[in-house]
Amino acid sequence: MRLETKAPAKLNLCLYVGGRRDDGLHELCSLFQAVTLADTVTMEPASGDADEIVCPGVEGPNLAATALARFRERFGWNGSPVRVTIDKRIPVAGGLGGGSADAGAGLRLAVKASATPVHVEPLQELGMTIGADVPSQVEPGSHLVLGAGEVLERLQKTWHLSAVLLTNDAGVSTADVYARHDEIGHARRRLDHACKDLKEAVTTAGYDLLEIRPMLHNDLEQAALDLAPHARPALDLLAEAGARVVSLSGSGPTAFGLFDGPEEAEAAQAALSPRWQGGEVHAVHQARSDYAVVRSS
Repeated sequence: MRLETKAPAKLNLCLYVGGRRDDGLHELCSLFQAVTLADTVTMEPASGDADEIVCPGVEGPNLAATALARFRERFGWNGSPVRVTIDKRIPVAGGLGGGSADAGAGLRLAVKASATPVHVEPLQELGMTIGADVPSQVEPGSHLVLGAGEVLERLQKTWHLSAVLLTNDAGVSTADVYARHDEIGHARRRLDHACKDLKEAVTTAGYDLLEIRPMLHNDLEQAALDLAPHARPALDLLAEAGARVVSLSGSGPTAFGLFDGPEEAEAAQAALSPRWQGGEVHAVHQARSDYAVVRSS
């Protein structure tokens, strides 16, 4: 049996960063949103006697491989070896959580393949041992994310989200961006207040993200631009194209702009595609609740 699921990118619609914890991770408060730019991840029987992870064009360690190995260990799955293939569409080291999305997809596929009755919470706990963004990608959607990524509040929100992403061929290390953020001393002293204000804004807002426009700020943006100045022209281009909000996602260097609606976003994509030479241009929308379900064939 062949299984398939989408691994959607996540936008940090906002990201507030506090101090570094004893475990080396930073306290944060963020609004994560899964969008329609996605990798496709499949699982099928392996031809050999060990699990295989295939991700054409991407070298080095793969979080999906870690997820599969830890799922087998944690839940005692000793089923036949499987082959996981990742059709990569999310740029690597782009601030869109592509590796974490693949790991989350791998966990969903493993649950289905093993017929293991696992609830989402244990999977999210396992995900935190793989990476800080993985818990939110076990069940992609809209999340208010706290702690270092392990505290999640799933939002039953259907945003009218129309965005354009300008990806960048030159990635940037998340660890380096956080280190630079610490160097310039931009950690929030009252992160709890910011989180409270964000949660209230999200709760009381309607379905238009632009209603909470003042909250949509990325505390890592300056640090990311210090290390990746090549991302700044993307922000400028999006602003020129009429984006109502312009920011980097996560640690960058992917830039995104929020537009009034799908027609405006698609027009901006068409206008910017010949002008942006640093990477790709994508018009994206909110990934609905059934976007990342596991399907069999």
